[in-house]
Amino acid sequence: MAELQEVQIMEEKPLLPGQTPEAAKTHSVETPYGSVTFTVYGTPKPKRPAILTYHDVGLNYKSCFQPLFQFGDMQEIIQNFVRVHVDAPGMQEGAPVFPLGYQYPSLDQLADMIPCILQYLNFSTIIGFGVGAGAYILSRYALNHPDTVEGLVLINIDPNAKGWMDWAAHKLTGLTSSLSEMILGHLFSQEELSGNSEFIQKYRNIISHAPNLENIELYWNSYNNRRDLNIERGSDNTLKCPVMLVVGDQAPHEEAVVECNSKLDPTQTSFLKMADSGGQPQLTQPGKLTEAFKYFLQGMGYMASSCMTRLSRSRTASLTSAASIDGNRSRSRTMSQSSESGTLPSGTPGHTMEVSC
Repeated sequence: MAELQEVQIMEEKPLLPGQTPEAAKTHSVETPYGSVTFTVYGTPKPKRPAILTYHDVGLNYKSCFQPLFQFGDMQEIIQNFVRVHVDAPGMQEGAPVFPLGYQYPSLDQLADMIPCILQYLNFSTIIGFGVGAGAYILSRYALNHPDTVEGLVLINIDPNAKGWMDWAAHKLTGLTSSLSEMILGHLFSQEELSGNSEFIQKYRNIISHAPNLENIELYWNSYNNRRDLNIERGSDNTLKCPVMLVVGDQAPHEEAVVECNSKLDPTQTSFLKMADSGGQPQLTQPGKLTEAFKYFLQGMGYMASSCMTRLSRSRTASLTSAASIDGNRSRSRTMSQSSESGTLPSGTPGHTMEVSC
């Protein structure tokens, strides 16, 4: 696999006592659908998958994931896993604008680029971590290559193609709203946009003044033209790995994530609905999401000695069992919680849990 470029950069993040900056390498490789850029942090760990992230429309890997992976409690995780941050074509910092008439890859084709990345890096398995369009892309990849995916964290996933009513609403909105406003409505809740906080102003400025806005529109169009994943519980066309679904309450994609949860195997699925997190919980609630991610990894058999603090001490969290199961499984993959003990006891094996925190 041909390598087009490789540069040394340093991740800018607040360092914990005794830590040194983590070196990163950015690569670009050719695929059947064009070039794709990705950044690798850390070194491969024996018998451990890589964490591979994929960002949403209007963002790149830094604006989508940096607050989460720079969070203090996340350092324990990134010390134990190599991670690969994929930028969709034309979304990386400094990306040139595609020429007029450029045929941007479909989301299915973007998923088909991932094997080229893993082949280049000589990585055999991953834990996927995607948001929005990125969650869809990683799900499509997992459906096509189930043996290479050990787990998935899917934030704001919509597994369905747009229906006629959705298309009509999208076209009508396009007549009265700018591209940046439509994308902001995809990323954030109406409450957040109405509040117009400094946080929202920051991302509104990032998107509306992006030098590659034409490229962003191409990615946006591919997302809106996505096919239905056609996932069905109990069928051959389903996600076969452990899955953690995440959505903020009142987020734009709450109903879609709930529907996705109903289509997945309850013995393999955890559903995390986060209060006060808006449309992008990885940006607004990195502490809670880090704690949930650690617990998810523990359920997969990794980081058994990791300490849990935040979720376990939450007094406002609620648990509801969403489904029962047939058969047994060897590892608990449910979200469960104790409000006082400071520990996270296992939930009833084989149940999908909803955790509001």
